[in-house]
Formats: sequence, structure tokens, C-alpha cells
Amino acid sequence: MIIPALNESSAIGKVIDDIPNELVDKVIIVDNGSADNTSDVAKTHGATVISESRRGYGNACLAGISFLEKLPPEIVVFIDGDYSSDPKEIDKVLMPILKDEADLVIGYRSSLKMEKGSMPLHAKFGNWFALNLINILYGRSFEDLGPFRAIKWANLKSLKMKSPTYGWTVEMMVKALRRKMRIAEVEVSYRKRIGKSKISGTVKGSMNAGYHIVATIIHNSTR
Repeated sequence: MIIPALNESSAIGKVIDDIPNELVDKVIIVDNGSADNTSDVAKTHGATVISESRRGYGNACLAGISFLEKLPPEIVVFIDGDYSSDPKEIDKVLMPILKDEADLVIGYRSSLKMEKGSMPLHAKFGNWFALNLINILYGRSFEDLGPFRAIKWANLKSLKMKSPTYGWTVEMMVKALRRKMRIAEVEVSYRKRIGKSKISGTVKGSMNAGYHIVATIIHNSTR
């Protein structure tokens, strides 16, 4: 399991503690240059911590993948370190893969299971816009760009992921589409994150993330 984290000292312990031990063999926290004691808290709660000084969500995920090369797992789960997604729902994102019904599973943040105020309006609009662009360019409709997801290790490696920033999640989706992988979506809950969001906490942050997301979708459609 790979968890990118940047200044998540108040949340990361809760995330780790709620991960079902019977389903996850190893928890990798990728500290992406935190100014707080995220790493210390994560270690105290039993996680393996590695550092990635190059800022960027994708860079953190790539560092986690590189670390796992030494002991490749069958399946990799990604979840954010802010406690917005519920680690106890890992079974939901794993099940379609374990049943051999999917190669990639995306947890979509259902409006029915979304805590009020957990996703600002500008973030919802950005999500909606990106999903519609994927549908237009790739002919596939998705419910969400959710970061809570699971993928078979062999398939993850075949995607040759590169995005260093917030284009990471859509890069995985569109590359999987181009390779005709079986992609499933499962409903997951979503709550207010602990601490301030680096993306949706401000309109500027959302616009910056949106730029990278849209650029990644368009770039991969022309390859």
C-alpha cells in the first residue's frame, strides 16, 4: 500500500491504524518533504517511511513504486494520507481484483456517502469537467477521479507512469483505457479531510491541479 503524505502529522496515524492488517502486507508512507513530524508519527504507527524530496503527488507515488520493486506485491493500493477516504473500505477496492473481474479498481466518492463540505464546489466542477473530457476523448464514462484505488502490480508496471504532479490519477485511468484493461468502480465514502487541502483548499490550488489533469488527459490522447 502506498500513501503519499505532505504535512499530514495530524491524520497519518489514524490512516495507518484503520488499515486492515489482514488485507495489507506492507504500508509505505512517502513523505513528500513535510515540514512537520509526519514521518515520525508514521513510524510510530508501524509504517515503513521513505522520503521523496521532489514535490508532487505523482513523484511521491513513483517513489513508492520504485521502493516496491525490491519486493513486488501482487496488488498495490493507493490512498491519500489525509483521512478523507476510509482505509477500512479497502476490501471494496480489492474485491473486483481478487475475483479476477478487474485489473484496476477506482473508488468513486458517491454523493450519497460524501460528508457535507468534504469537497468544495470548485473541486466538484473540476472533477466533472475532467470526467467529461475523458468521455469525449476516450469514449468511457467514469463516476470519479478518486485517488483511493487498487491495481495489479504487473498492470501498474506496464503503464509506465510518469506524471510528477496531480495528473497522476487520470494518467493511470487513460493509459489503462488505451491498453484495454478491465476497469471497475466501487462506491466509497468520503469525509472532510484532517487539515487543509493542498488542492481543493483554495481555488488557485484547484486550478493548478485542474491544469495538470486536463493536460495529462489531452497529452495521452494523442499518443
